[in-house]
Amino acid sequence: MKLFFTLVFLSSVFISNANSSEIHQSIAPPDSTSSLIDRTASKLFVEEGKKDFELGRTRDALRSFREAYVRDQFNEKAVYWIGEAHYKMDNFGYALQYARIAEQLNSEENVDLLYLMGRAYHRENKLDSAKLKYERVNELLSSSKKKIYEIQHLMDEVKFADSVSKIDLKYEKILLNAQINSGYDDYNFVISQDGKEAFFVSRRPDTKGAGVNPNDQRYFEDVYYTKWNEADNDWGKASNEIDRLNTEGFDAVNDISADGEEVYLTVNTSVADIRNQTRGSDIMISKRTKEGKWSTPKPIQNSSINTSYFDGAPTITGDGNTMYFVSDRDGEKSKSDIYVSYRNGKSWGPAKKLPMTLNTTGNETTPFVTSDGRFLFFSSDGYTGMGGYDVYVSENNGIVWSKPINLGPEFNTVNNDIFFKFYDKLNKAVVSTYRIQGNKSSMDIFELMLKDWKISTK
Repeated sequence: MKLFFTLVFLSSVFISNANSSEIHQSIAPPDSTSSLIDRTASKLFVEEGKKDFELGRTRDALRSFREAYVRDQFNEKAVYWIGEAHYKMDNFGYALQYARIAEQLNSEENVDLLYLMGRAYHRENKLDSAKLKYERVNELLSSSKKKIYEIQHLMDEVKFADSVSKIDLKYEKILLNAQINSGYDDYNFVISQDGKEAFFVSRRPDTKGAGVNPNDQRYFEDVYYTKWNEADNDWGKASNEIDRLNTEGFDAVNDISADGEEVYLTVNTSVADIRNQTRGSDIMISKRTKEGKWSTPKPIQNSSINTSYFDGAPTITGDGNTMYFVSDRDGEKSKSDIYVSYRNGKSWGPAKKLPMTLNTTGNETTPFVTSDGRFLFFSSDGYTGMGGYDVYVSENNGIVWSKPINLGPEFNTVNNDIFFKFYDKLNKAVVSTYRIQGNKSSMDIFELMLKDWKISTK
């Protein structure tokens, strides 16, 4: 172990140049002068990196994989794992570049490498290449592993994405301004009914307490606030200095009451170094005071709504009497599902899971109900979409919810499309999805002007 830490120290001298040089290395026969100690160190770094990767510490893992590559530039496992780490960090272009290098270094076909390449091509919307890689993975996998890799689902997604790729788009996604989209992950844009103020979530360095999630090693979520600037006809400066709405953990405003006097939040302080931590993610309510400030969020006191599991993403009808939210409490049967609770006087009644004709065994998330309660939008990876999470809509006919309909390429991409919200009085919708810039990407907020848009559930 002493030898390993010595190697870590020595290799740190080289790491600053690794990112720029490693991509451009030519593939040649192994250098016979490479020392045994370097190759041994490279293997150790890979194993250390894999441990961090499995624990979700992707940035730490990437550092170890890079150091492994510095020590031995013919270690195909090091290159492959650099690609996996970049994919996990949403750097799909880099994931593909390293996967190609690893492919040249491998003398035999590697299923995991092919699988990585297929996913990276898919995320970059290179559907023909993704299809070829997925099909080859499908040929090489055993029947039991096909289910683990969900390879048929991925092939079906590519097929669906290709089938809708030629559709003429009537509406355009407009990237919100640089006050809103920062280069870090920005999402979950929530607009008041009058369109004059909005909240959103961002994971920027100025998050309260400057805390970093020990799992994904990104900054905690904070709520940011912005007002509509009539003179500029745009959203104004955004700030996370919003009275008591932010903690040193994860904070998100998910919906605003019709009168603008209450906000419904998801709060998780279970990994923050503070007292009185939440057990998981809880649904909370904050009210606007007479002075126009926001009160300290209070959890809903209902054990069927807030549990020890993830409970969050609340959305309410205009009359304030119906709330939908997401929970993973039934994780043994399905991953995360949408639940509903009805107001009973001043309190909320028992939460019930929506039927499996709407929920799936996959993940349903970020629901949004229209003010009249008629339409429920949500994102899911349990249906065959274009890739990742797609946005769906279901209609309540007063008795049952209709079969969810994919909103199609107007609103969906081959990446995660989440936090869709439709404001009929404003004739606009917002959605959060990845914006790919070069080899990297970040979650950003887009707006769609939807004058005369007719919601179709058929």
